[in-house]
Amino acid sequence: MDLKQPIGQKHLKSYFKKTIQNGRVPHAQLFVGGMGSGILPMAIAYASELLCNHYDEDSPERKLCAQKVRKLAHPDLHFVYPINKKHASTRPEISTDFINEWREFVVKNPYASLFEWLQHLGIENKQGSIKVYEAAELLKTLSLKSYEGGYKVVIIWAADKMNTQCANKLLKIIEEPPKKTVLLLLTEKEEQILSTIHSRCQKLHFAMLSEEDIANELVQAKGVELSLAKTIAHRAEGDYNKALHILEYNEEDAEFEAWFIHWVRTAFRAKGNKAVISDLLSWSEQIASRGRETQKKFLNYCIEVFRQAMLKNYTADSLLYFVADDPSFKMEQFSRFVHQNNIFEIVESLERAVYHIERNGNAKIIFGDLAINLTRLIHRKELI
Repeated sequence: MDLKQPIGQKHLKSYFKKTIQNGRVPHAQLFVGGMGSGILPMAIAYASELLCNHYDEDSPERKLCAQKVRKLAHPDLHFVYPINKKHASTRPEISTDFINEWREFVVKNPYASLFEWLQHLGIENKQGSIKVYEAAELLKTLSLKSYEGGYKVVIIWAADKMNTQCANKLLKIIEEPPKKTVLLLLTEKEEQILSTIHSRCQKLHFAMLSEEDIANELVQAKGVELSLAKTIAHRAEGDYNKALHILEYNEEDAEFEAWFIHWVRTAFRAKGNKAVISDLLSWSEQIASRGRETQKKFLNYCIEVFRQAMLKNYTADSLLYFVADDPSFKMEQFSRFVHQNNIFEIVESLERAVYHIERNGNAKIIFGDLAINLTRLIHRKELI
């Protein structure tokens, strides 16, 4: 993978080329952006340029080097990513124990999400993390000379999942980096990166992809007809991974839609009817029985639908893309209940629920409180 291959981000590609040409490559860089914006494929492409640049252009050595990077098998390219134990074991597990799964995952779709990675490992009911053993292993690895005499590159994917001990140990590498070593930290949640690490990294923000770039990629890479590609690109909101999900039809979204519709309809019935509260609590128990990553994904789905409803209410139809598969759910009717006097509190309640789920809160309590709170908010009248 070279810098031509990642979708869009032309200004960043130009920047990366200049840093290599001028010999001014920052040893620690923080890539901030959504996974669907291409932070991982860009990091791999950048690593390929760094690792293979000392070979002559079009030489067999350079082609072989690029091929090894493309297969994620270059000896001077190292990956760290969130994991969790699949089986009980006394030996600490690290990223390299899952390297075959990682290669399969990235080769299939480098724009995929953390949730999809945990699904790929078969541990979506657990939360992935990067523990202190990773940093200790990196210290050993980076103390050795590079195999091919050039750079050594470390890509830390979902770096916000580092625990405090790991982050503090990694700080030593960042403060005193081995010669010709580049660390690329990739995150969707910049605020969760340890401040001492954040301040020592060259920070690069990845904008969401343009509709044109996504549509062109769908046409060229997936053979999608242009008009359909444009429709999907509009709905994807700058996220290529989301575009792929729309294209392939994500069955999970159908399940989320059913949960959402049942929730809001029960909330409407709950006004003045205390007996319906038990239905809301049953609904919350159903969601609470699922894995935490699924719960978070559902909450983000809800945020998206409520925002779409508000846009519909204020006739911003050019920004709409949500279409329910259930023909009985009419966005035109539902949107009348989502307005300026409740949307902020609705979204805040959903985001707060995500926050507590991430911190291992009691899911039954979190979703029970959320279900009852929505009943109050959805019946609030709009101020004129």
